[in-house]
Amino acid sequence: MAKDKTHVSLVVIGHVDAGKSTTTGHLIYKCGGIDKKTIDKYEREANELGKSSFKYAWVLDSLKAERERGITIDITLWKFQSQKYGFTVIDAPGHRDFIKNMITGTSQADVAVMVVDATQGGFEAGISRDGQTREHALIAYTLGVKQMIVAINKMDDKTVNYSEKRYEDIKSEVASYLKKVGYKPAKVNFVPLSGWKG
Repeated sequence: MAKDKTHVSLVVIGHVDAGKSTTTGHLIYKCGGIDKKTIDKYEREANELGKSSFKYAWVLDSLKAERERGITIDITLWKFQSQKYGFTVIDAPGHRDFIKNMITGTSQADVAVMVVDATQGGFEAGISRDGQTREHALIAYTLGVKQMIVAINKMDDKTVNYSEKRYEDIKSEVASYLKKVGYKPAKVNFVPLSGWKG
């Protein structure tokens, strides 16, 4: 990495099954960080296990147990560069059983991308008192990660159908919680997206 580039560590956090690895893996693929041949290989392997929607997640979830269970267990690092910055992306697990690994990844980060599931039921589970959305936001802030981006994912799901109202409702509720934690919602970028469709 060139010495004149600023380095930024970016951790991807959020509730289990929010689509963190899929979104991050798809972004890495779209930005040229992995080739089509490799994605095609992951797609074939995922289909063999009956997990066809995991091809992008497998860019980061490489452990056998992660692929069999369909969840991230350990953190994964991925490095890339832009014209101005050198980045390290840290894919952190969302499952409560692996919170220590999430903390390890988050403790290394300058910026957090919190992926929030927009689906009916998915969002409500994540933002509930026992949800990892709340816990991950609090941990990130407590560990000194003061810059947050919120990716409102799965906007393509049939329960959401790219609804602006659903997006605005989620944005409002998440912003309210982030304010309680200590973030300034006006400085948090909210991005609606589909990690699967790109």
